[in-house]
Amino acid sequence: MACLKTEIQRYISVCQYSKGLSPLTLKAYRIDLAQFLEHMERRDFLSKDELVGYMDLLYQKYKPKSAKRKVASIKAFYRYLEMEDIIEFNPFHKITYKFKEGVVLPRTIPLEDVKRILTYAYAAYESALTPCGKESRLRNITVLELLFSTGMRVSEVSHLTLYNLELANGTIHIRGKGSKERLMCITNTGVSDILKKYLQQRRSDSDYLFTNRLGNRLSEQSIRNMIQAYAGASGVTLHITPHMFRHTFATALLDRDVDIRYIQQLLGHSSITTTQIYTHISVNRIRHILETRHPRNEITLPTI
Repeated sequence: MACLKTEIQRYISVCQYSKGLSPLTLKAYRIDLAQFLEHMERRDFLSKDELVGYMDLLYQKYKPKSAKRKVASIKAFYRYLEMEDIIEFNPFHKITYKFKEGVVLPRTIPLEDVKRILTYAYAAYESALTPCGKESRLRNITVLELLFSTGMRVSEVSHLTLYNLELANGTIHIRGKGSKERLMCITNTGVSDILKKYLQQRRSDSDYLFTNRLGNRLSEQSIRNMIQAYAGASGVTLHITPHMFRHTFATALLDRDVDIRYIQQLLGHSSITTTQIYTHISVNRIRHILETRHPRNEITLPTI
């Protein structure tokens, strides 16, 4: 057991210092492998049956997406053990395990609700009575505008630094999952002006673009809390999360006939398969197709 524990620790170090994985990915790996280590106490971690049994437990205990991620973490660890000749044979080579994951359609925000939240945010800024209040509310507006106008993940917004911005040409360098970098353009004048105004008024010495009152990076949870507070205050009854802005961004572009491969690039998806989930939820697009192209619309019948 000590051997497995030691190898997990070494693997995490390799992921952190050699592979350069993001803090969020490292956190997930630590959690997943710690759970695996605890389960494998007094068990043979090279046994095919033990591994299959553990995967069964994961799919019973967690939602399919979470269980799938945990299994992927374990498989990556065993690939490392195999490549480093720490184990003679990778038992996953003999495991064929398929769990049908149900398709969970992304939830979007009605554009009218997006407008309500943004309208409230601007009104809250105007009503702020102190310079500190003005700055924090302007920061909140900028966060909301970037989430909606760029489709960035909340972690990407939270980790933006001043060095990621090129205001002269209106671009943002975004470091996404797997440390992959992509460029995003700010083309809306209103959003660009808000970003410039925030940069002029922010008083923090931090390299992070968005900070809290202590000068530390504005966390993902703080952004979630802010959005929920603003949604409630604006009269939006739907439970709003930061990621729903990303879904709304992608769906709105698809509704406006933007090629899905461009949307893939904008979202930073490695595979087009991930982006294709949005083709299932574009109700407006479906309605437009049926209204304009279905042959029934060309048949005129008597009114009953």
